[in-house]
Amino acid sequence: MNNIMTDDYFALRQSSALAGLTADKGTRFDSAEDAVVWFSRELDDVKAKTYDRQYPELNALRIFPVSSSVNPGAETTTYYAYDITGMADFISNYSDDLPRADVFGEPQTVDIRPLGSSYQYSIQDIRASRYSGKSLDARRGEAARKFIDRLINRIAWCGDKKRGLRGVLSDNNNVPIWTPSSNADDTSTKFTDKTPDEILADFSGALQYMSAQTNGVEVPDTIAIDQATYIYLATTPRSSLSDTTILKWLQDNLPGITFERAGELSSSSEYNPFTGQNVMVIYKNDPDKLEIEIPLMFNQLPAEPRNLAFVVNCEARIAGAIIYYPFSMLIVPGI
Repeated sequence: MNNIMTDDYFALRQSSALAGLTADKGTRFDSAEDAVVWFSRELDDVKAKTYDRQYPELNALRIFPVSSSVNPGAETTTYYAYDITGMADFISNYSDDLPRADVFGEPQTVDIRPLGSSYQYSIQDIRASRYSGKSLDARRGEAARKFIDRLINRIAWCGDKKRGLRGVLSDNNNVPIWTPSSNADDTSTKFTDKTPDEILADFSGALQYMSAQTNGVEVPDTIAIDQATYIYLATTPRSSLSDTTILKWLQDNLPGITFERAGELSSSSEYNPFTGQNVMVIYKNDPDKLEIEIPLMFNQLPAEPRNLAFVVNCEARIAGAIIYYPFSMLIVPGI
């Protein structure tokens, strides 16, 4: 038995609930021990499938660096949000007064919050599964995993003010915000309401603003936009005389930058705190700059007998978005 099955096995052995299944010959259990071993193996399979399940529509952990370096037993974590200061200059031999380079950091302490969900199988579920020869339905475990993953994704994007957690788009994480200019009619800042030249001017303006704010120190390598905007850029010609799209032109002329799609940046997304506005995030995809800190990733506890059912509790622990260098990012709402 592996560790998961061993934990479930010993937890189930202490319950008398499975013993009654042996009285029903239709279930084909020879003894209570046989029922415990069979159910433990079924739970092992369900848990393995649940751990392996991925949800591609949840993008935060895909496009941002993820860390689990904080001990799961910690209740808080402290980090420093840095700004680069100092200078370098020419020096003479034997100089003893060199210009000093340093980083200025302010400590930030955030709480680590527990997340939880659960799923269960009743005695009847076990009886029916054994009688039919079909495995237990793994979708229950997958649903519990998805609910926790969705909550992690929401916190990673927009935080949770009530619980003191910050997300990438939170208004208190000190990341600069740049507002794109309106179109020629002065009616909208949306890319879909602009000419290709106006859109390219927005990209240029945002990148120049980021460079100016950091004296060229912070050089982004990733631009994340919502799915609809990505499709628009990928299917709209650079001009009426060109067979190159706006996106292809940007990719060719910004070779060090990767474009990512994230539905959470859409104006209609529950994860987007900028109500009614599509958002673009420009950043350096580097764990030295930012991380989504999750001290305890999704974890399933041993089955717990409760009356005529067995409950599998699931947990995780999260600290939210840890942004060490806020000026390594730029948020652009209104695209």
